[in-house]
Amino acid sequence: MRVALMWEARAVQGRSAELLEWARAQELAHEPVRRETFRAAQDRVLVMTWWEAADASAELPELPEPAADLITRPVHRWRFESLGTGA
Repeated sequence: MRVALMWEARAVQGRSAELLEWARAQELAHEPVRRETFRAAQDRVLVMTWWEAADASAELPELPEPAADLITRPVHRWRFESLGTGA
């Protein structure tokens, strides 16, 4: 089964480049199938990781919380189970 973990944080205004650099530098306990990093308006950074797992509740490595002075709120995290591609 393919599981996607979504990690999203909002940087303190004007510090999105620093948060992006921090997120890219974070190493996980082991490599996911895929890892992709995004940025968005309002100084937000999003990291998606895809994993092969027995089920959606499997224990998987996740990015930690950045330093409190770098973000405006706690990190948002979501876990998704892939239903495949196509319409």
